[in-house]
Amino acid sequence: MHINSDKSFNDIYAAYYRKSFLYVKSYVHNEMAAEDIVSESLIKLWEIMKLKSIDPIAPYLFTLLKNRALDFLKHQSIEKHVHSELKKSLTRELEIRTMTLEMSDPKDVFSNEVNHILETTLNNLPLRTKEIFLLSRIENKPNKEIADLYHISIKGVDYHIAQAISKLRSALKDYLPIIYAYFFLN
Repeated sequence: MHINSDKSFNDIYAAYYRKSFLYVKSYVHNEMAAEDIVSESLIKLWEIMKLKSIDPIAPYLFTLLKNRALDFLKHQSIEKHVHSELKKSLTRELEIRTMTLEMSDPKDVFSNEVNHILETTLNNLPLRTKEIFLLSRIENKPNKEIADLYHISIKGVDYHIAQAISKLRSALKDYLPIIYAYFFLN
């Protein structure tokens, strides 16, 4: 055992901890990390001192502190770089999704099959029901205006729209979430 006989671990800790902590903290700017680096370095110093005599202690200890602080800072740098790249990647993905959504046309959402079902179902409705539905849902005319146009009550307009919606809902049950969002949330 080569430990300096006149110094115990507690003596070394008491003599160097505060200076070591302040030195490391001035570089890493993180108290918990500084505490860990100093504790690990003091333990490493003590283990080395069991194997060989170290005199003077301060330069050797500060070399250990410097190396551990450098490792910490390099790790922080890599971590920040990874986070930055991840953020860039997520930003690019968000931009692509936004651009794709902006470029999408609601008419393109519906396939030929859905368009065919829509046309067939609308064409099979009574003419007045079809016209009232199209005025309401496609041309966004107010129910009062439609009622005046057809000389019927607003409740009559509501009845025709409900009939059309019921027929479309039945015919498009497999496509209902898409159709509902497009036609019935207006």
